[in-house]
Amino acid sequence: MKHAKGRLIGQRSLQLVYASFVPDTAPKAAVALAHGIGEHMGRYSHVVEVLVQRGYAVYSIDHRGHGESQGRRALVERFAYFVDDLRLMVDKLQADLPGLPVFMLGHSMGGLIAFHYAARYQHELAGLVLSGPALQVDAPPHLRGVARLLGTLVPWLPIAPVAKGPESALSRDPRVQELFDADPLVYRKKVKAGMGYQLLKAVVEAQALMSQLQLPLLIMQGEADRIVNPAGAQRLYAEARSSDKTLKLWPECRHEIFNELEKDEIIAFAADWMDAHVPQPARQAADLQSV
Repeated sequence: MKHAKGRLIGQRSLQLVYASFVPDTAPKAAVALAHGIGEHMGRYSHVVEVLVQRGYAVYSIDHRGHGESQGRRALVERFAYFVDDLRLMVDKLQADLPGLPVFMLGHSMGGLIAFHYAARYQHELAGLVLSGPALQVDAPPHLRGVARLLGTLVPWLPIAPVAKGPESALSRDPRVQELFDADPLVYRKKVKAGMGYQLLKAVVEAQALMSQLQLPLLIMQGEADRIVNPAGAQRLYAEARSSDKTLKLWPECRHEIFNELEKDEIIAFAADWMDAHVPQPARQAADLQSV
């Protein structure tokens, strides 16, 4: 595998860190990966490893305000900046690997970003894969009512706690929460007012765009997800006009399905779906070059 790391200059001149992982043999397609709120692309190394072994080039990015990228931690002035930043990374991917089919893969907030990206550029994608996409967020009514005011006047103000309970909301594997809590690149504090407002606004906008999706679509979510309501995934499946769409709910799984006890099966399921949707000419070209 060939691995490289670089920087892109995003909106408001922020430096954004991205990484590329390319198989030693000719890749059959590429995957653009978008992580969730408060985390970073490094938490998906095991997903990347499987995809590269399966013949995919993977490009991922630390969103602004996340991981090693610049910006106030877990805060964004406009949600559209996330989508614009992702576009920069895909442009870089396409410059490095011209003509390669591209799949978009997003988890949680990254799923919301990936959705908005696909709504704008679906004609350029081979397919969209969403994991626990933040398409319905059950914020308390009082926070919804003041979201715009607080998000505008005091965007840095921490207001919304993450899902709490006697057990981790991330995974049934206790090691996942331990690693999350010990990770210096993870933001573990309350959601800030500015981010909360931008997320709520982006969710409403996404719900109005669901019927415009027509590309191949795979939506996956844990049925025991306490962070993102699975009703959002179900709504997208019902409203998307894609003739090729799949909704896969994983029983007992919590929010981070790629870190669940069944992670190997779940990652393989996503890779199998992409394998079935790689355009035939690209698949044949990769097979010929690997001989």
